[in-house]
Amino acid sequence: MQYPKITIITPSFNQAQYIEETIDSVLSQGYPNLEYFIFDGGSKDNSAEIIAKYTKHLAYWESTPDKGQTDAINKGLKRATGELINWLNSDDYYEPKALFTIAEAFQSTQARVVCAKSRIFRGEETLYHSQGTDVYKGNLAKTIGWARIDQPETFFRRDSFDKIGLLDERFRYLMDRDLWVKYLLHFGLENIVHIDDVVVHFRHHEASKTISQQDYFLVERNSLFWGLAVLYGCEAIAQFLQDNYEIKTTFQLSNFPPIDKHLAEQFLHYYLLLTAEEYYVQRNHKKAKKILSFIDKSCLQASDLALYKKVKFRNLIRSWI
Repeated sequence: MQYPKITIITPSFNQAQYIEETIDSVLSQGYPNLEYFIFDGGSKDNSAEIIAKYTKHLAYWESTPDKGQTDAINKGLKRATGELINWLNSDDYYEPKALFTIAEAFQSTQARVVCAKSRIFRGEETLYHSQGTDVYKGNLAKTIGWARIDQPETFFRRDSFDKIGLLDERFRYLMDRDLWVKYLLHFGLENIVHIDDVVVHFRHHEASKTISQQDYFLVERNSLFWGLAVLYGCEAIAQFLQDNYEIKTTFQLSNFPPIDKHLAEQFLHYYLLLTAEEYYVQRNHKKAKKILSFIDKSCLQASDLALYKKVKFRNLIRSWI
């Protein structure tokens, strides 16, 4: 079997305590057609010294100040020549033979995207295993509106980026979700393949953005969907989002394709349903009620209309208690 070239990009900043495990997990794969880049943002710890030890095994590396994680990944995307591509953060690491597993999944199918699974851990403790990036078969609107990508275990064909373009560097936290929504709007649900293999170990620790900066993730998520509402001419939804969610109104989106406005309305109402359920779980019954009353139920498929009714009923009951 002739293995396709895989490009892996590691962005890093002040992760000396973890980065060697990350590097070793990539290089010890023994994958015969690997292009590995590391872009360190000028770390103040000894990250550069650790990376330098592996120079002869890397396609390229640098340790210079940058504009953050998204900028570092884009540096790699600009240089990438692999047929398959992903990035691996400097506090995570691959399962042995992970790249062989991914390559074989692409080779044995017509996949444009392969979605595997991950182990999420803290210290020595396994917290849980992911179910992989969410794709709702036959429901593009829900897949976009609920857009949840498990990026570390989701690999793309590089030519997808010819249409998608580079990551939007205004996103510091949800650059992967912006990428995923762009991908879905350009290519739809065809040729996305799920496999059950665990290929990556995703680390939770106090300094990780996933743990320490959750509020910023929510602001960027709201801003992304507000930007989509503006882009696709859904003025009433855009105004509702602006009035009821924390949003950065500077997010004028780019590299999104023209689409039917009804699809935009559908996935935006799915996003509202997602957030209504979240507010219900958080016991913010007033906010949940306001969102539920705005949702256009005709934009939801039957199974999700049942979810809408369940959340609405439970929210009403809880608000009385």
